[in-house]
Amino acid sequence: MRLPEGSRLTARGLLFDVDGTLIDSHIGVEKAWERWAARVGIDWPHLLANLHGRRMVDTIQRFAPPGVDVAQECAWVEQAELTTDDGIVPIAGARAFLESLPPECWMVVTSATRALALHRFALTGLPRPRRLLPGDEIQRGKPDPQGYALGIEALGCAASDTLVFEDARVGILAGRAAGARVLAIAGAERAEHLDDVDWIPDFSALSYEGRDARGQLVLRVGH
Repeated sequence: MRLPEGSRLTARGLLFDVDGTLIDSHIGVEKAWERWAARVGIDWPHLLANLHGRRMVDTIQRFAPPGVDVAQECAWVEQAELTTDDGIVPIAGARAFLESLPPECWMVVTSATRALALHRFALTGLPRPRRLLPGDEIQRGKPDPQGYALGIEALGCAASDTLVFEDARVGILAGRAAGARVLAIAGAERAEHLDDVDWIPDFSALSYEGRDARGQLVLRVGH
């Protein structure tokens, strides 16, 4: 459900996905992966339908032909993404929203590698997070909740006091499985696929109002 104007959300900690949530990178990502599909001889439309939100290593293990060196292919795709910057821009309102937040209260949990995530933060000029948990530093990627569970622990919040920002279905499932509330950014999944989760179109629809009497962050939908 799209959250109506005037809605307020409270949380002690905020966890953000990157691609499709804070940064629109789908053009560059898809160009790199389409090249990889041609490189290993697999069906691009089928790969594309199962691509977004997942770790690079999980995608390659799932789709690569037998006998392929997974580590070598991961390195190839990572380099292809690092050198394909087409259309990579912040999601509307993301910079202002992040800049308004207490930096100790938010963290990034992404399926991207650390190198890719930091490259895209630098490229888009978004505030660099104090804490970043990338996909290449966990054992189990989304939809497994491991990344978000570790993020909740790092923030020192109860899961029920944590708000996860996501766009992809696998990320929404991961956030929920970690026990957090999920707010979707209606980017890659689009609104028609988000009828079972609260969503907003982008961060221009959200503002930070400060803390309440219990020390919770207060977020307001609308202006």
